[in-house]
Amino acid sequence: MTDDLKTPHGRRLAYRYSPPKAGPTFIWLSGFKSDMSGTKVMALETWAQQAGYGFLAFDYCGHGLSGGAFEDATITTWRDDTLDMIAALTDGPLVLVGSSMGGWMALLAAAALGRRVQALVLIAPAADFTEKLIWPELETAAQTEIMQKGMTLRPSDYGDPYPITRALIEDGRTWQIMAAPIEFSGPVRILQGGQDRDVPWQHAFGLVELLTSDDVVFTLIKDGDHRLSREPDIERLLATCGEIGSALSPGGI
Repeated sequence: MTDDLKTPHGRRLAYRYSPPKAGPTFIWLSGFKSDMSGTKVMALETWAQQAGYGFLAFDYCGHGLSGGAFEDATITTWRDDTLDMIAALTDGPLVLVGSSMGGWMALLAAAALGRRVQALVLIAPAADFTEKLIWPELETAAQTEIMQKGMTLRPSDYGDPYPITRALIEDGRTWQIMAAPIEFSGPVRILQGGQDRDVPWQHAFGLVELLTSDDVVFTLIKDGDHRLSREPDIERLLATCGEIGSALSPGGI
């Protein structure tokens, strides 16, 4: 069942939440222009509920069922949304599961929340994507349009073109994390498609060297695309989360 919450920043965000019976709460963090209705998040929610773990998914401002205009939001907006929803709805230990841009949100949230975040599961993590992936791929004319007019429309393989705003690009530069070590001590699991055209595996692999945790496992699915939504991909995601949940739960391995 979907509910709404008005955040301290005045935004109305849609969410689904079930409290834990035992163990951590898994937080799903969606990608850029994605929402909480996707195949992976629905499968993860069902799995978490059946296993007795807590679960939270929500739509960022300008996404899915939430209020606000997508083109008015920035990385700061969506980071604030993430922290607001976690603070308002959850208690206890957390596992952040971030897909694409959600991987960046997971890393930013982990830095802000400290020890509450006990593990990270990252799917095609797009850390720093505004500066390192989107901006260099734009044609010079599109870059000029952003700087002079404030926005350009970027074609998408997943539907309508994406509005890329000057505010998004400039704000994204203030949240770059891939130029220095990323402090995190818990287990990290990264699932990455070898055929991902949006987040090249080499970009995601860069996190392995930057994360300070010794327990980092990078899994390359050679024929996998960006979404990793095929049945074997989802089974791998659920198995990965199962391993993490068991390790963090009372009596776990």
